[in-house]
Amino acid sequence: MKKHMVALTVITALSVGAAGQASASSVHTVKTGDTLWSISQENNVTVQDLQTWNGLESTIIYPSQELKIEDVSETHVVVLGDTLFDIAKLHNISVDELMERNQLTSDLIQPGDELIIEGTKKVERKVSAAALPVANVSNAPAKTSAPATKPSAPVASTAKELTVTSTAYTASCEGCSGITATGIDLIANPQQKVISVDPSVIPLGSKVWVEGYGEAIAGDTGGSIKGNKIDIFIPSKAEAINWGKKTVKVKILD
Repeated sequence: MKKHMVALTVITALSVGAAGQASASSVHTVKTGDTLWSISQENNVTVQDLQTWNGLESTIIYPSQELKIEDVSETHVVVLGDTLFDIAKLHNISVDELMERNQLTSDLIQPGDELIIEGTKKVERKVSAAALPVANVSNAPAKTSAPATKPSAPVASTAKELTVTSTAYTASCEGCSGITATGIDLIANPQQKVISVDPSVIPLGSKVWVEGYGEAIAGDTGGSIKGNKIDIFIPSKAEAINWGKKTVKVKILD
């Protein structure tokens, strides 16, 4: 729910900072492996927002496709004397909400910081040198210059590999909506490869490779999917039954 901005007097603005609204849009070019859910998480919006802004009737997207992302934000620029409590109270939100929206791990803020009050705008926080820890600086041994060496070849990243118990499911069961926990419509997109996971083991939205199934998105959860266990989406009920229960290897690709 959007909040109405209240005009502040000059004195109030000087004591508690400046708030404002920004309205703009940007474009996201779809890359291989992207899903609407992963793009929505990256930009702090919902899958439904992306579908509305781009006139999408399903969650199917393609590499090189350009998606419009609206940016309507309310922000607050910190001035000397501001505290998170004062800013949260001014905008009628909690300190916890304010910290979560700005990914703050402490209540330390600096004049000039731009804080998100509401909306999707990504804000780069400025940190002054005075805010950096200095306890280890004076005790740190002086570093000597190392002789120039040839840069070593980059080390190839290794995908995390797990051994899991797998079962299979379909989207056509009685009472099933066909919509996954991340907003993928499996009825409209029966060829989408999706697995149900325990997010504490395999993060939601991860791109994975499953032995005997191929590349898929960790896009769903289930009440019985706990620990090293996955449920594989297969559109055909007969093929899902044939999959049965088996032990397979899973690689988390990103």
